[in-house]
Amino acid sequence: MKTAGFTFIRNALLYDYPVVEAITSILPVCDFFVAAVGKSDDGTLDLIRGIGDPKIHILETVWDDTLREGGRVLAEETNKAFDAIPPEFDWCFYIQADECVHEADLPAIQAGMERWLHDPETEGLLFKYRHFYGSYDYVGASRRWYRREVRIIRNDKRIRSYRDAQGFRIYPGFGNPDPSPKGRNPTPDPSPLGEGRRDVTAPSTSPLPFRGGVGGGVSPFRGGVGVGAGAKLRVRLLDAHIHHYGWVKHPAAQQRKQLNFNRLWHSDEKVQTMVGHSDTFIYDGSEPLERFTGAHPAVMLPRIRAVNWQFAGHPEQARRSWKDRLSRFLEQRTGWRPGEYKNYILLK
Repeated sequence: MKTAGFTFIRNALLYDYPVVEAITSILPVCDFFVAAVGKSDDGTLDLIRGIGDPKIHILETVWDDTLREGGRVLAEETNKAFDAIPPEFDWCFYIQADECVHEADLPAIQAGMERWLHDPETEGLLFKYRHFYGSYDYVGASRRWYRREVRIIRNDKRIRSYRDAQGFRIYPGFGNPDPSPKGRNPTPDPSPLGEGRRDVTAPSTSPLPFRGGVGGGVSPFRGGVGVGAGAKLRVRLLDAHIHHYGWVKHPAAQQRKQLNFNRLWHSDEKVQTMVGHSDTFIYDGSEPLERFTGAHPAVMLPRIRAVNWQFAGHPEQARRSWKDRLSRFLEQRTGWRPGEYKNYILLK
């Protein structure tokens, strides 16, 4: 079994992304890693080069900043990294630049990949999530935080990043002329490239050249949506967590991130209305939170020790609607979250 990791990043220093920690947290279970590094206004490229691990192969990209609808550019960059993974790898482990895996979970992740490697029904592996907010001491406790998402997928290029790159979907007719359920089976095509698919991988040297996506030129799955909505992946749930740190950073860095990040969805005028003109982000002190009593990944500890801001939240004063309280009650006792959005089909 061979596993490749992949991620994308731009302006990691400017927006204080823990991308080095993200990459190194999963490197022990990866034989190869693609980091798609967008043209940046800071030293992001040197930051990734500085990791110095021979498994890491850098793909230099240029983001299409005209894609200002639904975060489409995020999916496009995800697909660039995924498409650069050579065909000999079985599983592809996706980690976003503000996510980390605890080292204690790596054996369960490795075991899950081995267990489901030869199961044709399993197209991906699902992780549980911990979303930190405002502080490394608190995790989100309301329904607005997704509790599970797919982060390991088959090395099947019919799988595409979906919408704003939160998850994935599969497009059975792409790379396989048979759109039937049998044709969806993720077993390799007779040709390592598949029917109608160009080789978009590159030699195992750094940096990696990008050849324009699947099929060359503009991918038919530009932005991760493609022709039709695709099909949800059939996945298995792992007993492992993703630690999401996107909402934990210095208020000044968070404000810069919000101004930039929201431009991937909205016009400049709408962004200014949403984010305002302050130099610092004001964390919502009444956000429903729970104190985190577990352990952070070891790779995150230096960053946590260097915290130089004070979170002024008061979780005990959180506003919770009766619907949220009822949903929380049911979830804690049954594991069922009423009305939960699931961009996957969970196999038993």
